[in-house]
Amino acid sequence: MVENQRLQEVIIERMKMSSEQAISFREYMELCLYHPDYGYYCSDKEKVGKKGDFYTSTSIGGLFGEVLAQYMAGQARINGSIKRLTCVEWGGGNGGLAKQLLDELKLNYSDVYERIHYISVEISPHHQSLQATSLLEHEAAGRVRWMSEEQWLAGGPWTDTIVFSNEFVDALPVHRIQMLKDEPMEIWVEWEETKACFQEKLVAIHAESPLRKYLQHIPVQLHHRQRLEINLEALHWISRIGHALGNGQLLSIDYGDCAEEIVAEHRMNGTLMCYQNHTAADNPYAAPGLQDLTAHVNFTALAEAGLDVGLEAEILLTQKQFLVSNGLLDKLQNTSSTDPFSPAARRNRAVRQLLLSDQMSELFKVLVQKKGEPL
Repeated sequence: MVENQRLQEVIIERMKMSSEQAISFREYMELCLYHPDYGYYCSDKEKVGKKGDFYTSTSIGGLFGEVLAQYMAGQARINGSIKRLTCVEWGGGNGGLAKQLLDELKLNYSDVYERIHYISVEISPHHQSLQATSLLEHEAAGRVRWMSEEQWLAGGPWTDTIVFSNEFVDALPVHRIQMLKDEPMEIWVEWEETKACFQEKLVAIHAESPLRKYLQHIPVQLHHRQRLEINLEALHWISRIGHALGNGQLLSIDYGDCAEEIVAEHRMNGTLMCYQNHTAADNPYAAPGLQDLTAHVNFTALAEAGLDVGLEAEILLTQKQFLVSNGLLDKLQNTSSTDPFSPAARRNRAVRQLLLSDQMSELFKVLVQKKGEPL
């Protein structure tokens, strides 16, 4: 709990510097997740898998990376020739997806593998270290390198490039608003000395705030006391990607939905969730820096933001639809073995798990945005 206490002190000190004696929820979330010393994503705590706080699609048998590799190979092969393709993964975490993808390309699409350039953009030094270990073979082959966001943006315009992220956008810090009658108020966070805890404070939104502009695009009238997360950072990220991309694609793989669903009446409390030790909760103030904080992605907003920088939304699929249309069912294996733990049986179970509607397959979406001439 030492790290928790230290981050708490950092947050309180930041609050003291504000005229409101409070900070926006967005700033609070950013400190909890990305503080360079005590933030959740910058720590060496194991986050994904059995010993972590949550599972991702890459945790299920390696198939997700294999299907993505097949998609990449299809994009590289044009009219019988193979283009040099740059693949840029944003926020790759421990490198699990990158390894799955590159292993599959090397094994079954060696001609594409020899012409691929894989770039990882990852802010966490701990995760960079894990990736370097995991991808050592591919780095030695000259296929992989690491860049900061600033380096990648400065290297543009990038051509014949596919930028992709898996569960990245949902973890960007969000503003939170709550409706009082017909007036939106922003949720800030303050320290309550008597109770020794963080608590919320509603602050009026300035007339010129980008939050006002965002709310103008909401397709329905929000209800009294309804809460909503607004991910302005995701829109800024899309804009930066679009400006740096000459021609290519942006694949955003995440859980979320269209705007109508995000602001639906049954979501009165918004979509913010916390994950720790594979337990979901809705209190972001319980363990700052020790739990993951996420909010559903508004894919309508991402698509609209892309249009401003030449990224046209080509398609929005559920993850299940994307996996099936890119060959997941071909991964099923015929087996006469009665051993439920045989490699073929394990693989077939992994295919079924990725397709189950009560798992990630329907909750997760894949948004494909394209810019310029086809790859």
